[in-house]
Amino acid sequence: MRIGILGTGTLAAALGEGWVRAGHEVVIGGRSRVKAEALAERLGHGVVAVPPREVVAGRDAVLLAVAWDGVEDMLNLAGAADGLLDGMPLIDPTNAVTHGVGTLLTGPGESIAERIAGLAPGARVVKAFHLFAADQWTSPPDDGRPGVTVAMCGDDPAALHIVGELVRDVGGVPATLGALDRVRQLEEVAGFVIGLVFAGFDPNSAVPRVPSLDRRAGVLG
Repeated sequence: MRIGILGTGTLAAALGEGWVRAGHEVVIGGRSRVKAEALAERLGHGVVAVPPREVVAGRDAVLLAVAWDGVEDMLNLAGAADGLLDGMPLIDPTNAVTHGVGTLLTGPGESIAERIAGLAPGARVVKAFHLFAADQWTSPPDDGRPGVTVAMCGDDPAALHIVGELVRDVGGVPATLGALDRVRQLEEVAGFVIGLVFAGFDPNSAVPRVPSLDRRAGVLG
């Protein structure tokens, strides 16, 4: 696929590395051209740095890998308000949470993914990749073990399919939770995980382990 990445941080680098390794064509764009060029050079394999508007032009999917408070600025640079993301699968891995606490910074009933959808008219927003640290995606997939589950939300089946393939390419297992009207639940989970981690607890120990999918109906009932 032809993938555009908006952002130059650790997640942009990790997923860029994984997708290049899977054979995809990747371009990078950021608010800093210098940082974009440095990341492109580091990734190699034909990755190039281009202006944000070129990142979103003619791609099969775009990753918006910026901090939550940089979302609007980056989308403006990419021409979202002018409709340049119309019809584009737009991957949102953003966590709009208080650092070290995990409380959501969006308003009551609001999600950052739905805010992004409003800032990018026509974009097919898919929430994904927001629960695991960037280094989860830097190693080649291990074919001998099942990958981690990447929960996703989105309204468009075709966009969910594309993002699901990109999840598999970095060793994950895609799991669609629902449409964007359920995405705040996913974002709350991120806040829950972050809060536990910074409080010194293992989030894995706070989630019931289901012994068998055949018994799932009775485990939490």
